[in-house]
Amino acid sequence: MSIILASKPRGTLYIGVTGNLPVRVEQHKAGQVPGFAAKYGVNRLVWFEGFADVRDAIDREKAMKKWYRKWKIELIEKSNPNWEELHPW
Repeated sequence: MSIILASKPRGTLYIGVTGNLPVRVEQHKAGQVPGFAAKYGVNRLVWFEGFADVRDAIDREKAMKKWYRKWKIELIEKSNPNWEELHPW
């Protein structure tokens, strides 16, 4: 699963991949993931996309990391215009 986390609406963005969405989001919320996301308070799930094959999720993550910020925001706002925190569990 490819994910985008944000610090706040239109704030700092983090793009990643996970095989267990609820656990990964809770790890970010608890500050258990050191590095960029923890440093900038990026812990709100604002977009996700599932894949049958993890390699496809990794390819999507790599591609999105090269995108302009504007494109990432447009992707989020297409399905989540109010930047609501998504909790599928």
